Amino acid sequence: MPLGNTLRILDRAMSSGERQSPSFAQKVPFATAADRMAVLHRYLDPSTSLAEILFGLIMTLTFTLGAGLMIEDEGKAGARELLIAVIGCNVAWGIIDAALYLVGQLFDRGRLQRIGLAIKRATHRADAVTLIAEELNPLLGGLLSPRETEALYERIVDNVARKAERRNSITREDWLGAVVSFFLVVISSIPAAIPFLLIDDARFALRVSNVVLIALLFFTGYWWARYTVSRPWIAGVAFLFIGSALVVAAIALGG
Repeated sequence: MPLGNTLRILDRAMSSGERQSPSFAQKVPFATAADRMAVLHRYLDPSTSLAEILFGLIMTLTFTLGAGLMIEDEGKAGARELLIAVIGCNVAWGIIDAALYLVGQLFDRGRLQRIGLAIKRATHRADAVTLIAEELNPLLGGLLSPRETEALYERIVDNVARKAERRNSITREDWLGAVVSFFLVVISSIPAAIPFLLIDDARFALRVSNVVLIALLFFTGYWWARYTVSRPWIAGVAFLFIGSALVVAAIALGG
């Protein structure tokens, strides 16, 4: 179970019952004060934003790596068609990803509500505690003593039992998260278009575009490594080699 979901269970179970928007600290538990100011992760957790950016970059690379023949045959006209196709495809997938994000948020909250209802309807208090344990033991099992763990789960059961049921609907934060998700996918395709606007030689512009995208893969790996225990340079180089391998394979095959 993702850490962010587990922390949201704890937050909602231990809160007084009023409806609150999920804070950035809940989504990124070890965030610094500077991180909380970042718009990028105000509504999306780092793993989600990473997935959106990588999806946009890889989708764009899929087009540019296979566009060599079209560029060679049609020149600037082919480059223009390529740009339209790349941006159009990423816009379409951005919309799809935004919709899937909303569905995922509703599903996540609905699952938590189902757990809450099961706790309230439990015939025996021990059964309710067991439900909490099944959700939180993978995360907290080794951090607390058995007595501390039992006391925590007992408190959660008491708080859940007192909380009133509420409707699961799309919130303002959900819409904003969907918008951020959409723009991450779309914006990640923009750097690939810049070489075609600045360089007359369409085939050379295509190569430059591929280099830009690969560099962005390195930067993405380097930047997001700070949310893990990985070394930024190692993560960046790993992404870089993956992108380079794709380019080499495409050029070797005449792409």
